[in-house]
Amino acid sequence: MSRTKDPATPMARTKAQAQPPLAIPANRIQELVDALRDRIASQQVPPGSKLLEQDLAEEFNAPRTAVREALAALEQRGLIERIPNRGAVVMRLEMSQVLHIYDTREVLEGLCTRLATEKSQPESWQDLVDLFHGPMVGYADNSDFDAFIAGYELFRRRSQTAAANPVLTQMLDSIYEKTQVLIRRIIILPGRAKVGLQEHQAVLQAMRQGDAEAAERLRRCNMRSAKDCLMRYQKYLM
Repeated sequence: MSRTKDPATPMARTKAQAQPPLAIPANRIQELVDALRDRIASQQVPPGSKLLEQDLAEEFNAPRTAVREALAALEQRGLIERIPNRGAVVMRLEMSQVLHIYDTREVLEGLCTRLATEKSQPESWQDLVDLFHGPMVGYADNSDFDAFIAGYELFRRRSQTAAANPVLTQMLDSIYEKTQVLIRRIIILPGRAKVGLQEHQAVLQAMRQGDAEAAERLRRCNMRSAKDCLMRYQKYLM
């Protein structure tokens, strides 16, 4: 009497186990990265907090493998640290690290401004000149920091787009992610918004005139000014 083969024989099970796992769409992983990055940057998840794979998988209705890949991407950006037996922990910046970042950012922001000026028509900056001499003045006077930062963000994105250097954009975005919360704190320091506004007005005026060298120099001065303000008030910020 012949016996039918059990589909769950060791050989069948081995073949089943050998099947590769379903690929996770890259855009799904990027969604997780973006969501977690925003939480870290806005300090919804403060430095020192743990990010648990299982909790995140349940919250986002995503497989743990996707969460793991998202955490790996955040670690590469320097936003978290994965510690054996502890999991993923949001990085905490020391003052010395912040100062190093600002030194680096000064060079990169200056380069970005110069390239943006060189690669664009001077008149393309007129709308930002008008914004920074008009509505942005009111935002600073009325301490409307959310609107003020939104205007600054527009300048930052436009400059990076005009510079047309993907490597530079990636480096600046990585730095900005690490210091976004600190930038918001600096803006609210006494007089800083108005000083920063005047500095940006000067940068934009140079860009409007097509003077790339002056635009770079003024942008670097703007970054040094922000760093000096940070050092002066560091005990209130860190």
